[in-house]
Amino acid sequence: MDLILKNKISKTREKFKNTIENILLKNKKKEELIEEIEESLILADVGWNSTQKIINSIREKIRVQFSPEEVKRIIENEIVSILTKSPINLNFGKSKTVIMLVGVNGSGKTTCTAKLANYLKKRKMKVIMVAADTFRPAAIEQLLVWGEKIGVPVFKNYTAKDPASVVFDALKIKDVDVFLIDTGGRLHTKINLMQEVEKIARICARQVKGAPHDVLLVLDAGIGQNAIQQAREFLKFTGLTGIFVSKLDGTAKGGCVIGISDELGLPVKFIGVGEGEDDIMEFSPEEYARALLR
Repeated sequence: MDLILKNKISKTREKFKNTIENILLKNKKKEELIEEIEESLILADVGWNSTQKIINSIREKIRVQFSPEEVKRIIENEIVSILTKSPINLNFGKSKTVIMLVGVNGSGKTTCTAKLANYLKKRKMKVIMVAADTFRPAAIEQLLVWGEKIGVPVFKNYTAKDPASVVFDALKIKDVDVFLIDTGGRLHTKINLMQEVEKIARICARQVKGAPHDVLLVLDAGIGQNAIQQAREFLKFTGLTGIFVSKLDGTAKGGCVIGISDELGLPVKFIGVGEGEDDIMEFSPEEYARALLR
């Protein structure tokens, strides 16, 4: 799994690992070295607060004489510590589990819905995808194409204007393990659209006890630290339970995973690492930290 992950996040890994190793090979004093590492972490989109935690740990633990491997191990351990601050609970397997996927336009939400559906289907769960983007007909068509490709049914209603009504009807279906609700993309600054997501969540709660059991925010890794503001606004309205980081394979800004999870106090639950239906991984902080540095 480690090797697969290393290959999938190769752009981030090359930037992160090579930069850190090049700094550690320089014959510099401790404080000069720490300053360069600090700059490299910020440039790798780790984020200011997370960078300070890593730097403080290095400063406390290394002595005048140290090895590059020792410093790398400290960085790796601190990354794991940051990413395990919020437990990664996967709420699947219950009868009638309801999972909402939310995010801005273009984040890859519909594709991530299909990947997650395929992932759960392969684990012998009965899954249905709910097309709750009633404003963009192409979104329904896109989900139908994915549904046919992976063999997962799609609940749709072309005439409905209110996405909450589509969800209401979908949740009446019996003999389903997991409902995956693909909500419409929306700018986090549009209050009325954010309130609509909140309404969908309320409908879920009325229909199924404890629902939605997960609300996953889909964030495009390519926008790096800019994703934090998006996430803060969604957190106000939707009670997020975790993050699905998409398009991690196509960017060198994968360090943002650390800062986003740290800033929001939310676990990264899944990562998208390609365009195919199987290009999804359950997120492991330990594997991710190893992939970045080893």
